[in-house]
Amino acid sequence: MKSVLLIQTAFIGDLILSTVLIENLHLHYPNARIDFLVRKGNEEVLQSHPYVRKVLTWDKKKGKYRSLLALLKQVRKEQYDLVINVQRYAATGLLAGLSRGKIIVGYDKNPLSFLFTKKVKHIAGTAAEPVHETARCNQLLQTITSTPVTKPGLYPSPADYSSIRRFQQEPYLVLAPGSVWFTKQVPVSKWTAILKRLPIRQKIYIIGTKKEQAVATAILNELPAYTNIESLAGSLSILQSAALMQGALFNLVNDSAPLHIASAVNAPVIALFCSTIPGFGFTPLSDESYIVQAEAQLSCRPCGNHGKAACPKRHFDCANLINDERVASIIQRKILQQQAERTLKEHFVTI
Repeated sequence: MKSVLLIQTAFIGDLILSTVLIENLHLHYPNARIDFLVRKGNEEVLQSHPYVRKVLTWDKKKGKYRSLLALLKQVRKEQYDLVINVQRYAATGLLAGLSRGKIIVGYDKNPLSFLFTKKVKHIAGTAAEPVHETARCNQLLQTITSTPVTKPGLYPSPADYSSIRRFQQEPYLVLAPGSVWFTKQVPVSKWTAILKRLPIRQKIYIIGTKKEQAVATAILNELPAYTNIESLAGSLSILQSAALMQGALFNLVNDSAPLHIASAVNAPVIALFCSTIPGFGFTPLSDESYIVQAEAQLSCRPCGNHGKAACPKRHFDCANLINDERVASIIQRKILQQQAERTLKEHFVTI
């Protein structure tokens, strides 16, 4: 296998999880040239990835189909040995199917899957039978090789680590309170209830996109006495955020992209699930991870495979019934553990 094209033009979280294919391909074909096609704006996720030769971008917002045709010409010239389409939509199915790849792999639910040389059954996870997204991705690769599932991977550069070092002078937490979908996003009141249970001097950084600066500001406004909380929303790149998250005591996240960033750098994480459920397959993969969700059995949950713009029942119990005391207790145990370790270390230094 000399050349491979991977196609995933969905949102950042989906792209990050699909990097498991890069990891597994490199394990089995260490000399293969791996290219990756992403939606425009997501290319920074892979900009310093050591196993990716080239990142192709599809501009879905400006000249969507003109951009697709230009990409198709570019792809066909490469004549890849293997093309893997991680999506189930017609546009990427067309691109993969007409790519001139020697082997073309995709899901059977893609409407143009008849153009693929190998089709894989797409299995959606449920509460009773969960299937992680990384396992679904790896099923595409298992048509070629039996490489086991690894973890996704992000690779912040030395410059990324250097840029956030000034924020790491003391132990800190990272809070990523935003989400594209309202019903995936824990309300500001719940985040502030959690933070109020923590020591007032605890250093906390809020991260997110420029669009999520308003959420960060709302949290800060609810906690005027907590002078150690600082918003970095809109000021860090994805890989800078990954570097910051990697060094945190814990990362507090929704079922959203920051959860998968944490998984890709094996950062400690507490993931709060609202309208979606862990069984869908987007749970954290970090060695130290916790999932917290409403303990009550809600007949309306999940209300869909993805988030919604508003709670269909208007009560948003899946978020409001999350136990903030449980979240805080997990963090407090870690803080106390680190304090004990520092005290012990200082004791041995003085004797």
